[in-house]
Amino acid sequence: MPETRFTVRWPDGQTEQLYSPSTVVREYLTAGTTYPLEDFTQRCRIALEQASTRVEAKYGYRCTSADAQLADIERTVSTFSAPADVVCLSIS
Repeated sequence: MPETRFTVRWPDGQTEQLYSPSTVVREYLTAGTTYPLEDFTQRCRIALEQASTRVEAKYGYRCTSADAQLADIERTVSTFSAPADVVCLSIS
């Protein structure tokens, strides 16, 4: 499974590189696109859940890194108030 990194700019202007164990994140996020905070969070939940499920199907266990990344995203999102936007800067 090819790892995928995606870089985002949070509402406070900080940038962060995030991780997915699968390219499935490309089905939910597009580089150069701005997402409302809740939409971004939901897209990440779905993508990282699918990524972790793909790892489980292949190796017999969930990807703890994907689960941890989602927890980190949700923790970061909780520090912002809506309306706010997240920009997906790149996916590689």
